[in-house]
Amino acid sequence: MRTDAVNERPIDSQAVESNESKNARARATEHEVKPNYTQTRTIELDPEYLAAHRVITDLSASPAGAAYKILRTQILQRLRTNGWRTLGITATRQNHGKTLTALNLGISLAMEVNQTVLVADLDLRHPSLANYLSPAHLNGISDYLLGYLDISEIMVHPGIARLVILPGRESMVNSSEQLSSPRMVQLVEELKTRYPDRIVLFDLPPLFVGDDVMAFAPNVDAILLVLEEGKTTREELRRAYELLDGQRILGTILNKSIHNLKSTF
Repeated sequence: MRTDAVNERPIDSQAVESNESKNARARATEHEVKPNYTQTRTIELDPEYLAAHRVITDLSASPAGAAYKILRTQILQRLRTNGWRTLGITATRQNHGKTLTALNLGISLAMEVNQTVLVADLDLRHPSLANYLSPAHLNGISDYLLGYLDISEIMVHPGIARLVILPGRESMVNSSEQLSSPRMVQLVEELKTRYPDRIVLFDLPPLFVGDDVMAFAPNVDAILLVLEEGKTTREELRRAYELLDGQRILGTILNKSIHNLKSTF
């Protein structure tokens, strides 16, 4: 922000700015102020790389894309009915597909008219969201939490309209403490309130690897639980609901199914 020096010389009547000039300058200044997400760095994506990592950018091109459209509609109905805008996505264990589910869900939600979406990688133990988008090095939320970078230097726009990504980078051993730290609480509040039309998806660590999800759960409106067909047992599902007792569980997603993607709400 520029601060003009005080001019102590007598005022020259010819130098006094007219009302018309003031209004024009005000309009120009207003025009220059843009929402932060429009100033976010854009990264160029390789369609072949995305396809190889099962990232779906064309919902009409595959059965999986159609499944995500159904999932999008179900979730939007629930969120809008309850006035919710933040959703945590977790699984019982690692490698059940929660991160890819969060990303593909974010892409499908962003394709909804007048809907902006932010997907944040908060799996501080094993951040991997950026790996699905690009092999290039990206700054991550650990850089923000450690005070190295401002959040505006970390967010990226993946070239998909109305979608912003907050990637992770390095693993953090004190992940649950970081997720409940004042710096994280301040960030989450900023992400939730800056844009009233934004849905925020938080890719969270698996439930059974520590207390990370329980530490962060009060910051989200609801939780979405990703299950893996043939891997997640009934006992694990029962335990997951016990651990999330008191939290709003939006529903479950059965991933890696022979029928693509199933959801229960």
